[in-house]
Amino acid sequence: MAVIVKVPRLAVSATRRQVLILAATVCLIALLVGGLIFSWYWNKYGQIVTNRLKEPLFEHTAQIYAAPPEVRLGQKLTAQWVVNELQQAGYTAEGQTPVSKMGTYAVDPGTVTVRPGPASYHAEDPATISFAQGMVSQIAGGSGEQLSAYELEPLLVTGLSDQSRAKRRLVTYNDLPQYMVPAVTSIEDRRFFQEGALDYRGILRSALNDLMPGHHYLEGASTIDMLLAKMFFLTPDRTWHRKFLQVIIALQMEHRLTKQQIFQMFANEVPLGEVGSYAIDGFGEAAQAYFGKDVGQLNLPECALLAGMIQSPSWLNPFRHAQRAMVRRNVVLDAMVETGAITKGQADQAKATPIDVVPGAFDSGEAPWFTELVRGELRQRLGDPDYNEQGLRIYTSLDPDLQQVAQNAVREGLKHTDEVVRARYERRVRYDERHGIKPPPLKYPQVALVALNPHTGQVLALVGGRNYAQSQLDHATKHRPTGSIFKPFVYAAAFNSSLAGTQLTNPSGASGIFTPLTILHDEPTTFTFGNGQTYSPHDFDNEYFGDVPAVQALYMSLNNATIELAEMVGYDNVANLARAAGITSVQPTPAMAIGSYDATPMQMAGAYTVFANGGVKIDPWMLASVRAPNGDVIAGYTPKTTPLLDARTAFLTLSLMEQVLDNRHGTGAGIRTMGFTAPAAAKTGTSHDAWFAGFTSNLLCVVWVGNDDYSELNIEGDRAAGPIWGDFMKAAVQLPQYSDTEQFVPPPGVVQVQLDDTTNLLADASCPNDWTATFLAGTQPTDTCDHSTGNQPNIFQKIFGLGKQPANPPAAPNAAQPLTPAPAGAASAQPAATQNPQEEQAPEQKKKRGFWSRIFGRHNHKSQDGQNPQP
Repeated sequence: MAVIVKVPRLAVSATRRQVLILAATVCLIALLVGGLIFSWYWNKYGQIVTNRLKEPLFEHTAQIYAAPPEVRLGQKLTAQWVVNELQQAGYTAEGQTPVSKMGTYAVDPGTVTVRPGPASYHAEDPATISFAQGMVSQIAGGSGEQLSAYELEPLLVTGLSDQSRAKRRLVTYNDLPQYMVPAVTSIEDRRFFQEGALDYRGILRSALNDLMPGHHYLEGASTIDMLLAKMFFLTPDRTWHRKFLQVIIALQMEHRLTKQQIFQMFANEVPLGEVGSYAIDGFGEAAQAYFGKDVGQLNLPECALLAGMIQSPSWLNPFRHAQRAMVRRNVVLDAMVETGAITKGQADQAKATPIDVVPGAFDSGEAPWFTELVRGELRQRLGDPDYNEQGLRIYTSLDPDLQQVAQNAVREGLKHTDEVVRARYERRVRYDERHGIKPPPLKYPQVALVALNPHTGQVLALVGGRNYAQSQLDHATKHRPTGSIFKPFVYAAAFNSSLAGTQLTNPSGASGIFTPLTILHDEPTTFTFGNGQTYSPHDFDNEYFGDVPAVQALYMSLNNATIELAEMVGYDNVANLARAAGITSVQPTPAMAIGSYDATPMQMAGAYTVFANGGVKIDPWMLASVRAPNGDVIAGYTPKTTPLLDARTAFLTLSLMEQVLDNRHGTGAGIRTMGFTAPAAAKTGTSHDAWFAGFTSNLLCVVWVGNDDYSELNIEGDRAAGPIWGDFMKAAVQLPQYSDTEQFVPPPGVVQVQLDDTTNLLADASCPNDWTATFLAGTQPTDTCDHSTGNQPNIFQKIFGLGKQPANPPAAPNAAQPLTPAPAGAASAQPAATQNPQEEQAPEQKKKRGFWSRIFGRHNHKSQDGQNPQP
């Protein structure tokens, strides 16, 4: 039988009341504790936010500036070009507000007046530049004094990256293009401008999802405020504690900043992937890195692409994942239609636009290899690990216009080389497949280009590889065998002996003062050196040309003839000169003469200043000065100069190098067919790699092309490096700074004469086909080509430019102190009037190819010795 117990109503009510009281007490305590915790965090992070906002919001990294552009009298220049340079440097027109602290300018008919401001690189000395007929006609200083040149404001190249290798270009909210803000807010935070720092609905939704069974990751509900809080103050850990702090900080920033200020901070801080070894932070840097543009120039599809990358910058990097980036971009465009930021028609048109990122835009805009070299030099010179946080202004040697020309030349010039490499690879693949061999992977060569002002050593442009995003290795500073671009140092050492009145003796026993017409033997030869060691080099394709004048040996880059000359001069003398010029690895062996020892493209550019600068070597330099943010000079740097050669020796060698381009059989003659017509001297080189080095009166350039794995390129220098050099120089002389190229002017003691190109005797009316030859005064021919002396040349001499010297050779010049020791074994005791080798021994042609092949065949110069150059 069931027993029913009745509980009094009063007891039930008391129990419920106690439970409610207990629950209320717990809630109250929890609220009090939570309030205390929240207050503690609010005060703590409020102070953190306040202190952070008092400091510069972004690390005040050093800024790298280019060299100041120079305006010269007689320069081909327009007023508009000067105005454009001033505007890029931040100058404002007179009367425009706000007035730039950098400076102002005024334009009047035919003149531009420049007034540097207090923040300028220059002193506040104005100048008025006048123009007439497309040229600078007058430059007047502030007091009316006449100037020959005036420097404009250096342009900003880039900011050095911070310690995390992040690069950014700071922008203001007003700098952003029309579609950038709506693109970001449409996909990331549609209520950004209407609501506060928190998206309460999103937080509730993500919290419920996070608590669902099987949900293994924390879902976000971040507004732009919260994203910014995470970027500036917190680690990327995804925990409840970090999310709580993110809310606190976002609320604190909402109380202290306007929405525009918050978005501006976000626009400068948001990570947007990587290019090369650099992280790209902010829309300003991303616009340059991906599109080669200023951020204000971005169009709708470009803005949508960057906004879409915020979700996952690496996954959506358009260089590596173009299809993913396009899909995400189109999602952003649809979101912009939903929010009313754009019409559906605009979205459809933008979707039809292909992903138009610009490979190499980061390279050309930022000059990354140059920047890295500057960073290393700063670290070495300043010795301060925190130098990059001091807001220093770093002034360098770079010419941004020429850097762009260099980048374009490398990109276009490599296309031809790549075609050759690809065609050769395809032939190998077909061969391997027929024989059941697995072919190796296709590899394309790397490249380096270094351009200098030959009279100052200023590194004007530098390219260290194909594409910085793909490889950051700087080939401009890597050692490679120099090949035949070393040969001019052999001929310079020979001309040194001429200045001393020293006679050289060739293996046939003929002696005489060295001149461009000295006969050298180009034939298979085994050279003995050291302790009985031997060296047997080969000319390209085993083609030999017998007895040739020295000028021909150089412009056709003949190996055996050049080594013979080095032996006559003395290997030690050649090595000493080369080492003094900066090619420090050379050893006095026969292989040295044809470039078997290595140097960097930068070193070779510096070495060639000896020829371009009247015998004075100038070390290449990039760093001009370091200044504080207020413009005060902290450190200035002076380039090192070293006199190495007599000016006559330098010019005599230069004149031989001119024939490399100007003689129809010269290994660099193809450059002239490209349309480059300015006076220039050059030398090609082929060893493992391809080289081309040369200069005009105001610009020197060295180009290297080769494989990273040190395998042979098997493409001659004039075919691989030559087109890049030619494209670069042809475009460079179109720039105002380098358009005023001039003929090379011989120094006193050097004479230039016109020689008949079949006899190499003085040209007259009876033999009008002539060429310009350069001699040390007193060593030039005296007979004319009308053969009045009876020295009738034979058919082979006519074809190959060989001829006998006059029966009474000129007296040698007065002895001058040579810059290298006299060669061992030279017959210096003989009288200076002893006959030249050409006179004592008539040229002996060795027929190695057919008659017509000798006349019209292509002559190359690759070193194929295959032997170890080390003694």
